[in-house]
Amino acid sequence: MKLTREIKTAILVISSILLFIWGYQFLKGKNLFDASKKIYVIYDSVEGLEPSSSVKIKGVTVGRVNKYDFLENRKVLVELSITSDYPISKSSIAELTGSSPLGGKEIIIIPNDDDSNLIASGEYLKATSKLGLTDAFAKQIVPLKDKVNLLLENANVLFSNFNEILDKKAKADLKNSLSELNKTLTEFSGVSKNLNSLLANNKAKLDASFTNLDKTTANFAVMSDSLAKANLGETVKSLEKTLANVDKIMTDIEAGKGTMGKLMKDEAMYTNFTNASKELELLLQDLRLHPTRYVNVSVFGKKNKPYVAPEINDKNEQIKD
Repeated sequence: MKLTREIKTAILVISSILLFIWGYQFLKGKNLFDASKKIYVIYDSVEGLEPSSSVKIKGVTVGRVNKYDFLENRKVLVELSITSDYPISKSSIAELTGSSPLGGKEIIIIPNDDDSNLIASGEYLKATSKLGLTDAFAKQIVPLKDKVNLLLENANVLFSNFNEILDKKAKADLKNSLSELNKTLTEFSGVSKNLNSLLANNKAKLDASFTNLDKTTANFAVMSDSLAKANLGETVKSLEKTLANVDKIMTDIEAGKGTMGKLMKDEAMYTNFTNASKELELLLQDLRLHPTRYVNVSVFGKKNKPYVAPEINDKNEQIKD
């Protein structure tokens, strides 16, 4: 059968149209002759995800994104075309994440290899989202931008108030203060130079002083060793024993024990001592005033005068004959 030119032209046009449709769909990530598994995922937002974006499992590309559509609840239904025969369980998770710092998105399927219940074509996977680097940076930059704007506004207000405060007189005073500060720093520099010169001139004396200080420290160290070697423990024990005995004696005295305790606590003994002292005082005074009553030397045998008791004046307690 011989084909006419018109039939050949029609076949060529139809073939071109079919080839164009297939190429267009292929560029969109669709393959008209594809018999891959179709899996669906529902996301709240797929910003940055494009048709033909890759679908990966453990870093290996296992499929592509076919298309996505809006649902009645305004969520996004994404259709995945899985070309790999990797066993994907129904409990696996489809994570939407950034594929590059420029903001592209891809879907990472996190498989649950312990689940033997595999997903079939037309079924749904659980969805989750992970911010990419650009999204995370953008999320952080928004509050930072607000803070920077607020800081700039506060700085503007501060400089405005500062300009209002600094009138001509205040500016002149500030200049004078800076000038005085410069003079002070200059004088301080001179003092520093003089101090350096003083230290340089007295370096030998300072070295000798530090040498003597080292010797003194060494002597203190030797003294400390001597004190450590001395039997201070026994000395302290003896001192404690002595103090304990003194404390016991003072306790006995406070309790009225012994001669000292009785002298301090016995009122009758104190009264007797007082009376005896008074009697001894009277006797001594009488002996001083009338010694012949106690010592009488008579050559011719003269009789002694009879003893007359001395009289005591209550006011001045003097003895009267």
